[in-house]
Amino acid sequence: MKAMILAAGFGTRLRPLTEVKPKALMPVANKPILARNIEYLISHGITEIIVNAHHHSQQIVEYLQDGSSFGLNIEVKVEPEILGTGGGIKNAEDFWDKNPFFVINSDILTDINLAAVYRVHEASEALVTLVLHDCEPYNQIQVDDRWNITHIAKTNTPGRFAFTGIHVIHPEVLSHIPEGVFSDIIECYRRLIGLGKSIRACLVQDHYWREIGSLQSYFEANRELAGNSFVIGPDCAVDSSVKLMDWGVIGENSILGEGAKVQRSVLWEGVTVEEAIQVVDAVVTSGRVVDHDLHGEVF
Repeated sequence: MKAMILAAGFGTRLRPLTEVKPKALMPVANKPILARNIEYLISHGITEIIVNAHHHSQQIVEYLQDGSSFGLNIEVKVEPEILGTGGGIKNAEDFWDKNPFFVINSDILTDINLAAVYRVHEASEALVTLVLHDCEPYNQIQVDDRWNITHIAKTNTPGRFAFTGIHVIHPEVLSHIPEGVFSDIIECYRRLIGLGKSIRACLVQDHYWREIGSLQSYFEANRELAGNSFVIGPDCAVDSSVKLMDWGVIGENSILGEGAKVQRSVLWEGVTVEEAIQVVDAVVTSGRVVDHDLHGEVF
């Protein structure tokens, strides 16, 4: 089974973090979001993956190389000009075969059962199955009593459901996406609904789901994965006098000096916190030397 991870976006709501790394490579509890999604797809039977890339695309190409570290073929499709979600899927047309395939946004973390979703899709014989859940304030999709999607609004609407960022797509849909131009796959779905095509919903419940589209949600994702403890990467030097409070993440090869304090914060790799410095409710990007107190900042 094949899948695509959409990773070309600029991540504007995550600036200044995405000025340093593409959103897909930002670490959550010391592991890039992209790696977590690849492992997630593999655990649900995906055997071939394609990733599109535009913003900081070379970082994604170098990170994945030939995909051998994950044990399967991973192709990267670089877009010199960004093509959007629809254009990105169309641009990967030569990767797909005659079977339905998964597409997943690169900025979500979840444990939704993809095998169960695929069974729902096959049983319905729909062109597309969108995985939905009840998740305010993202509820924009209207369904009928047979789980046909009848309308996709542009704003939150009571009584509707939210899109999880996971879809199963029949290759026929590719013929409805223009080639070589920017396009939005949701707009394509709206057109297909207008044409009377079968766009179905698979409603999921009792699952973990986190969209990492903003600084606050990125912070929350790290907190959720760290729990009530600290995730400390390899080859760190943490002085015995350092105060580690509540929860936090410390990236590999980081150094925490005597009397430093880290509380509810995320440190990327190679960070140095100097003696007696406090880092509270902050995110520190790769290789920074923290020589002044941080409270609620991105540094």
